Amino acid sequence: MNDLDEVGGRLLVIYDGHCGLCNRSVRWSLARDRADRLRFVASDSPKVAGLLARHGFIAEPHQEGPGSILVVRNAGRPTEQLLLRSDAIVALLGELPSPWPALAVWLRLAPRPLRDLGYRLVARSRYRIWGRLATCPIPTAQERGRFL
Repeated sequence: MNDLDEVGGRLLVIYDGHCGLCNRSVRWSLARDRADRLRFVASDSPKVAGLLARHGFIAEPHQEGPGSILVVRNAGRPTEQLLLRSDAIVALLGELPSPWPALAVWLRLAPRPLRDLGYRLVARSRYRIWGRLATCPIPTAQERGRFL
């Protein structure tokens, strides 16, 4: 069985497991994803190495990962689609219950270069403001099924 089979028809959210902001964002998303539409995996997990390589992200020992949140639609399928930066955030918000899809629609109205500029400004300061974790936090027993 392929690790990506666990995703099913859900969005796969690939995040930096050592980033304080990223981990807080995952916790925030988990709390709101009552319809179980998301799955999560840290970017340095071997379970997504092949997927990342397919999209040009080559893991190297000194590299910290893609440097962006990634959202994958149809992971492991021929119609697999990788979304980066603000497009990933918009897709993630669109899967959550109201009012978050409405926010996704409003964000989508802004031009992508402008959205991505805002994303990059936050991403550039994420370790300085929210910290860098020595290890990726372990999900609780109730959350484990939502992580690859």
